[in-house]
Order: sequence, then C-alpha cells, then structure tokens
Amino acid sequence: MASSPDLKKQKSFLRIALVGNPNSGKSTLFNALTGLNQNTGNFPGVTVDKKTGICNIYHPPSGKIIRTEIIDLPGTYSLNPKSADEQVAYDVLCKKDNPDYPDTTVIVADSSNLKRTLFLVSQIIDLKIPCLLALNMIDLLEDAGMEVDTEKLSLHLGIPVVSISAREKRGMEKIRQLISEKVFPPIKKFLETDISFTDQTQENIERYRKITAVLAECVSEKKEIPAEIFTKKLDRFLTHKFWGYTIFLVVLFVIFQSIFFLAAFPMDWIETLFIKVSLWGAENLPKGELSDLFINGILAGLSGIVVFVPQIAFLFLFIAILEDTGYMARVSFIMDRLMHKFGLNGKSVIPLISGVACAVPAIMSTRTISNLKERLITILITPLMSCSARLPVYTLLISLAVPAAKTFAFFNLQGLILMSLYLIGFLAALAAAFVMKFLLHTKEISYFIMELPIYRSPRWSSIGITIIDKVKVFLWDAGKVIVAVSIILWFLSSHAPGDRFEKIEKKYSSEISEEKENKIASEKLEASYAGILGKSIEPAIAPLGFDWKIGISLITSFAAREVFVGTMATIYSVGNADNTQSIRQKMSEEKNENGEKIYSAATCFSLMIFYAFAMQCMSTLAVVYRETKKWKWVFVQFFYMSAMAYVGSFVVYQLFK
Repeated sequence: MASSPDLKKQKSFLRIALVGNPNSGKSTLFNALTGLNQNTGNFPGVTVDKKTGICNIYHPPSGKIIRTEIIDLPGTYSLNPKSADEQVAYDVLCKKDNPDYPDTTVIVADSSNLKRTLFLVSQIIDLKIPCLLALNMIDLLEDAGMEVDTEKLSLHLGIPVVSISAREKRGMEKIRQLISEKVFPPIKKFLETDISFTDQTQENIERYRKITAVLAECVSEKKEIPAEIFTKKLDRFLTHKFWGYTIFLVVLFVIFQSIFFLAAFPMDWIETLFIKVSLWGAENLPKGELSDLFINGILAGLSGIVVFVPQIAFLFLFIAILEDTGYMARVSFIMDRLMHKFGLNGKSVIPLISGVACAVPAIMSTRTISNLKERLITILITPLMSCSARLPVYTLLISLAVPAAKTFAFFNLQGLILMSLYLIGFLAALAAAFVMKFLLHTKEISYFIMELPIYRSPRWSSIGITIIDKVKVFLWDAGKVIVAVSIILWFLSSHAPGDRFEKIEKKYSSEISEEKENKIASEKLEASYAGILGKSIEPAIAPLGFDWKIGISLITSFAAREVFVGTMATIYSVGNADNTQSIRQKMSEEKNENGEKIYSAATCFSLMIFYAFAMQCMSTLAVVYRETKKWKWVFVQFFYMSAMAYVGSFVVYQLFK
C-alpha cells in the first residue's frame, strides 16, 4: 500500500488532511499530532473554521525530519455536501486546484461504528484520493473482546489501515510513519465500475450492502461494548423528561459557584502584582507623559482584563469537560422539544451554549442548521447568551454590589447572581426567538437528528490545550483592543481644550491637604476631552443610573465588551493619584456630589442588565453580516438588542434605587 520514495523525490513539506464523521475522535488525533502548534482561521472565501497545526515527522528511509501541516476538516458523513461544512470538506478533498488540497488524507473512523464511517471511506476510495484509514477508539473494541482484522480490511479497501487510540496515544508512531511515506491512490474502486445507478439512493444501498459484507469478514461478531451499557444506564437520568432539566440546572449551578470560589485566590495575586508594578513605575520611572501613559494608560488598561483570566480559564475548563464527556450532546437532545416551541430546534442549542464562550464562532456554527428560518433566528438571538467577554464586566460589578462573604443559605451569593445573569440571557434569547417565530415565515419542514456519543472520561491533555489556546486568543484579541483604546483614552483623559488644566492647578495651588492630588486629578478628568464626551451623553443615560464616566466606557466597549473594565481602570487611574488601590477599590469608594456611592447596588445591577442585553461587539456584527450577507439583519440585531438593554436597565434601576 505504502512505499518509501526515493530520497531525491522526498518532499521537505507535507500537507495532511484529517477527515471523518462527527464524534470519531478526529480532533483528539489532531491534538495528539500537533500539540500546541495550532492555528485557527477561516478557509478561503468562507467563514468555516480552518484548524491547522504543524508537526515534525521523522522519515526513517531518508533520515530526515519532514515539516508537516495537519488540516482538521469539518466533520462530515459523506461527500454529498448538504451544508457549508460538508462543502468545505468536499472542495478540499476533491478539487486539486484547492490551496488546501492534501498530499494524503487520513480518514479517522470510530472503530465501534465502522459501518457508518466506511460509507465516507468508500466514496473517497472511488474518487482515487490518496488516503489511509485510522481505526480510532480501538480500546473500546478490546474492552468488549472484539477484533478488527486490519490486514484483511486493508486488502478489501485497497488502502493502508492502522488501529489507534488517539486518547491513549496508541498507534501514533505508525500513523506518523505512514504519513511520512508516499501514500498512493487506492489500488481499486470500492464499487464495481460496470454498475450503473439510476439515482443516489440506489448507489447508497449498494454501498451499504458491500460494506456489510466486508465487515462480516473483517470484524468479529458485534457485542455490546461496556461503555455503551454504561451510557444507556446514565442516559435514563440525564435525558429524562424531568430529571434531565434538573440535572442540567444543577450542573450550571456548580459551575458558577466554582468560578467565583476557585478563581478568587489567583485573581488576588494578579491584582496585587499589577499594583506593585504600578507603584514601582511611579517611584522609579522618570516623570513625564510617556511614564504616565505606561502606568495610567497601558498598564491600568491591561490590569483590568488580565485579572479576570483565572475566571475565563475556569469557564473554558468546564465547557470543555461538558463537551469532551459527551454531556453537551445530551443537552441538545433534551432541549429539542422546548426549542420547537420558540421556533428553533435541538441543533440551535449548540450555538447558544457555544455563545457562552464567544458569539463569533457560535454564530458560525449555525451552518449545521439546515432550516433557513431556524438558522436566522439562532444567529439573531445567540449574542444574548452571556459570552466570556461579559464575565469580567459581571465579576467587577457583582464584587461592587455584593460582598464576597455574603451568602444565601449555604451558597455564595455572588455565584448565584452570576448564574442568574446567564439564565436571564438564555430566557431573553428564547423570548426574542418566540417573537421572531411569528415575524419570519418559511415553508421548510424542520427536523432534528443527532447522534449521541458514548460517555468517556475527559481527555485532560486535549482540555489543557483548549484552555491555553482559548486564553491566548482572549488575551491577544482583547489585549490588542484594550491597549489601543487605553492609549486613545489616556490621551483624551490627560488633555483638555485651552487652559482648563492650568486653571484647576491654580485653583488648588494654595491648598495643603492629603486629598489635594486626587482633587486635581478628578477635576482634570472631568475637564478633559474624555470628560466632555462623557458629559455630552450623560442626560441620555442618567435615567439608567449611569454617570458620565460610565458613559465613556459604554462608548469604548462597543469595540468589545471586556473593554469596559479596561476603560474604567484607565479612567480611575488618570482621575485618581493613588496607585496603591485596585480598580475595584477605587470604584467602590467613588461618590457623587451628594456624598452617595456612585456604584450602588441599583447602578451595578442596572449595568449588569445593560451588558446582558446590549450588542457591544463589532466582531459579532461583522460575522452576522458574513453569515447572512444582508446588512438588514445586522441593523435589526443591533437595534432590538440595544432597545432591550435600555428598557431592561431602566426598569432595574428604578426598582432598586
């Protein structure tokens, strides 16, 4: 099947495509081969995720290390594309002029469900695509006392076949060896060339007939795998009509309680570190605008976002565990009946839950929804799910409104409020979907088909890679915006028209007090360009309990929600000369002219509701346009969410004040 090419003809670079059915362990193999050397982007011309990774593979015959690019293609059941994801897989594998066309295709199969996977394998073979078959999860078959005769299967298919367990990293050396060698096109077709088919259905029937015959010769008698028995028993509770919902709510409750409890200590350490760095800078750096920019602009802005990395990491950890164990698929299954009442289906649940991490990839994942009306509604409501960018905002405001030690019964009250905000977002999404159900019309028939994977223990190495990747993306994407906004905001906050600053300094020139510097800094901020901007919109937001400083943050955080925290950190650093306090301490001590706390419970809860509903994310609006190809839906989404945010915030403030 595979032979070693001549050394002179051996390529120094290879491109390998991984293809397979959903839940076949394809991503696990991708992680095992590439580790942290991964990159996520889009395939050319479409918004479908393109996950690539680099690994160096040793080629024994030549004694060389070959640099290899691995492309993780979207999951697909066949090469008869019915969605954007499947179309990408088809284009990459079947069109030689495609920029991602691979040297070799590795077909990843679930060994416990070979009949389904071999349908895709048979299509690839008949297209004469150079490929090899990786029988993944072979450990499950071994647990059931079953065997696959890989040599006999290889003879039947005409391609190399290897048994692996990507979770346990078994068979990795064999996979690397086959990848490094020259894999030729299949030596024969799967279906006979002299058979003609009148339609696709007849061809599919013939493929499955032959697949059944091949498996009868190559696989020992089918037995019930222990993991399948365990899955059936567990699903009696997790997919139950009543207990399924109850258990899901309990899982959410535990997650949000844990986020506050587990992240408290590392957050305190990070906060203390930034305070010490700021103090060191104030004492040792030369006085001047550059030092002021670094300390009160860039450093203050970054501190407002980096401090929340522990909570972001824990959130991604819990989401990854739910996905990796197979529980997330059950959530889609049990929610299907509920979703139909709101003009959606079970497939809408995956984008909605993914929206808890980030709305951008969540909206892109709606491509799996075949019904156009349901897909459009899902796109329009997904940003109402509280994403990870909102988490720093929620955490900051909750810490100002509710003391950390305050409990409700035996539970941390901060965690309960955080969970409530996520549930409010979900309920708001359902309410919006219910209205859109009657406003949008279609004749398409909706259906929901989902394969439930067996339960498996989490792959901690893969989860670790996921968390590191997500945190890196969060810090890089948010960091770029925050640094840019912080520099602009620092300039606007540190400069004013005419001689306003000179007049303020002259006003306090004769005063001798400990509060003198803070008074000057505060009045300068109000007189600055940023202060003028904030004051101009204050009348519109005053009914919500917001002052002009919050107004500035509302404007800057349209770039990205998490910029709110960085903006507040910059504003209160420029407007407060005390570098020994954290942003939370400065905000908690802020008072208005009447001596009342600016950040009262009413104001904080009003702000939380505003950010729960508001469309404060340019990236999300951009991806909505790319997915729908119409500006109409971008404006509809922006205005209906902004209206919900304003009205909701107004009602909450009036109730709590």
